[in-house]
Amino acid sequence: MFNAFTGSVHGRVQGVGFRYFSKDCAEQLNLTGWVRNLPDGSVEIFANGPLSALEQFMQRLKVGPIGSRVEQTKFQWLETTERLEGFEIRA
Repeated sequence: MFNAFTGSVHGRVQGVGFRYFSKDCAEQLNLTGWVRNLPDGSVEIFANGPLSALEQFMQRLKVGPIGSRVEQTKFQWLETTERLEGFEIRA
């Protein structure tokens, strides 16, 4: 059973509040993990929690916040024993 995913979101996703949007969505779904900007202009995400909540999170990330333009998403399911506290924005 998968309980985490890692992924990247490409498009206009930096400078539009995408990381804060991601953190807010993850917290609403009681997920743990992190989000960060990458040098190539994309956003990287790691999320951990119940499968149904992770699937909802992925769907929200595919849309993004107002002002963003998601062109491509790449997600990979993981099984992990890593337990994080909360959901954080990393530099």
